[in-house]
Amino acid sequence: MIQVCTACGTSYDEQQSKIEHCKICEDERQFVPASGQKWTSLNSLQATHCNKWQQHANNLFSLQTVPSFAINQRAFLLQTPHGNILWDCIANFDDATKAIITALGGIHAIAISHPHYYSTMQDWAEAFDAPIYLHVNDSEWIMRYSPHIHLWRNDELEIVPGVKLVRLGGHFAGGCVLHWAHDDGVLLSGDIVQVAPGADAVSFMWSYPNMLPLSAAAVSDITRRLAALKFARLYGAFEQREILADAQQIVMQSGEKYIACLKS
Repeated sequence: MIQVCTACGTSYDEQQSKIEHCKICEDERQFVPASGQKWTSLNSLQATHCNKWQQHANNLFSLQTVPSFAINQRAFLLQTPHGNILWDCIANFDDATKAIITALGGIHAIAISHPHYYSTMQDWAEAFDAPIYLHVNDSEWIMRYSPHIHLWRNDELEIVPGVKLVRLGGHFAGGCVLHWAHDDGVLLSGDIVQVAPGADAVSFMWSYPNMLPLSAAAVSDITRRLAALKFARLYGAFEQREILADAQQIVMQSGEKYIACLKS
């Protein structure tokens, strides 16, 4: 039976069904709850939760589990002329979700920003026979083998024409964002670039739950890479965390402010 960590949503295979420790949670970029590590099964999760959908544009959807589960991130489905891309992943993969995605055209490829959102990616990939693109620098955090996993190297990877992954590092060594050359440019950032609650700023952290910042050098490198792209909209990992205009300018200004605070 597949076991799912209730704190982070990472899945472990049946050979590890009696596992007591979650490697993801024991890392300082996540946390083990004060009440202790707990597990659930996919069947139990599906019995008490479902996924809600939101359409952000004609060809961009997000899905999120309700009630809140684990980190409670969103996944995104992009519809492109070359096939649908699933960006990031959530643990709850039920029949209703599979049916909706099938009706929308299936999944051509899966790409994930960093290990906190690996969740049950293996099951999504198997259902749609889709490759999963993960950066090789984060390969130690893959907790379940899948033949669908493709490890990529270097700093950029084009998945389909107009859609590419850009490694920024920071939160994780292989942390990446997805750039979509659509309209005036769209950036899907996970929490490699974290959208602030007011949607008028972003931030960057090595550990969000433990509030450990990145260095000025790391943030400078991230903003330098993002300056080379073109994007007007930015969608973060969490509900209502999106910037719908002037996103690139806001990211650059936020980076400058972050670095100034570290140096003051």
